[in-house]
Amino acid sequence: MVIKSTRLVELNFLDASEWAAKYIRNRIIQFNPGPDKYFTLGLPTGSTPLSCYQNGDLSFKYVKTFNMDEYVGHPERYHSSMWNNFFKHIDIHPKTPTFCDACEEKIQAAGGTELFVGGIGPDGHIAFNEPGSSLVSRTRVKTLAMDTILANARFFDGDLTKVPIMALTVGVGTVIDAREVMILVTGAHKAFALYKAIEEGMNHMWTVSASQQHPLTDATLEPKVKTVKYFKALTLVHNTLVDPVQYQEKEVQKNGQTLGNGWGCSRHSRQ
Repeated sequence: MVIKSTRLVELNFLDASEWAAKYIRNRIIQFNPGPDKYFTLGLPTGSTPLSCYQNGDLSFKYVKTFNMDEYVGHPERYHSSMWNNFFKHIDIHPKTPTFCDACEEKIQAAGGTELFVGGIGPDGHIAFNEPGSSLVSRTRVKTLAMDTILANARFFDGDLTKVPIMALTVGVGTVIDAREVMILVTGAHKAFALYKAIEEGMNHMWTVSASQQHPLTDATLEPKVKTVKYFKALTLVHNTLVDPVQYQEKEVQKNGQTLGNGWGCSRHSRQ
């Protein structure tokens, strides 16, 4: 399942990863980055987006990335994870990726984040904004909940004593400030968190629910997630968002329409 700041897309795990990768590709291509115009991309470091990273096939030469979080005292964990799973496979400049330290200032200096990609935990946390976090929070150090420590033990040979108990994380407000937010949700164990994210009101105990306050969000105005047939019926519409850009332009021109900024329709671009 993919929650985007403008819609909710119902897909299985592999399809969601491929869809997300193609959407990021199209978003960067249509932004048309250059030496004086970098595309700013916020990235998560959990396990859900790994397949998304492995689906990419475009230039990141003029892309700046900001990582959502890193362990206090063990920043190399996420640095090496992002390098091995993503950065070393693309043409991004080695000094371009930015991790959490001074993140707020660097995002502002870059003109804000164009697209923030994220995953969630079973308890609905986004980045390391654990249950109870402020929905307007900024980058800071957080103490990890036991559920998060247990979930991440698999990255430390199953040894709970090795799992860091604190992390530096972007705030919920930092994420929501992005012009677009795309959240990947996979696995039955996250179904209740997804329900809390879009079917109920915003709640600081389920920090992903803050996505409802993004200016472009309309997922909560759609029928409930349990009406799966509805979302499957939108598959053709969602697939047009990840068609090759040239194909999109031909279809638009054929229909006598004009491409706007962002994703072929100006209403998808936050001012």
